Amino acid sequence: MLVLAQPTTHRTLLARLGDARDQTAWRDFHARYAELIASYARRRGIRPADCDDVVQETLLVLQKAMTRFTYDAERGTFRGYLKSIVSSAIHHRFCQKQGHAPLPLSESPQPAFDDPAEAAWELEWQRYHVRLALRTIQAEFSAADRAAFEAYALAGREANETAAALGLSVDQVYQAKSRIVRRIGQLVEEQVIEEG
Repeated sequence: MLVLAQPTTHRTLLARLGDARDQTAWRDFHARYAELIASYARRRGIRPADCDDVVQETLLVLQKAMTRFTYDAERGTFRGYLKSIVSSAIHHRFCQKQGHAPLPLSESPQPAFDDPAEAAWELEWQRYHVRLALRTIQAEFSAADRAAFEAYALAGREANETAAALGLSVDQVYQAKSRIVRRIGQLVEEQVIEEG
């Protein structure tokens, strides 16, 4: 599995996005958030073939907005800001497919009118952070620990079945799961703090 390096912190990356010429920053942003945006769009009913368009529309709006963007935790989270832009892009895409005149894409946060959309965003945000953490553990744990974790914790196989298949003791399977779950929790917490 490919391990994605994250050479800059989230806030540093956001600051770099203010320079439209910094193509590396936009590539880093795309690598970090495109999967989240596309997953949320699919959850909101956008066909998989149109999800890339939602990602691109979101990036275009952000590219215009980021030249004036200054992170201020008191005004809200970047997560909320990004959600409003993605929701606007989804609405725009949906209206285009239905033949309605879409509202212009907005770079201003809009209030959440429907709880299902908020719940879907939160679920995708949590999954996004877990995916980032899972990428990190690839480099931090042995292949045997990862295999035990994947079989027992992710695939739901019995501990004794997992142990037999991997040539480990049941205790080793339990320990691998415990260490990896603890580390994933730490990584997710760090990522959330970093994003402000």
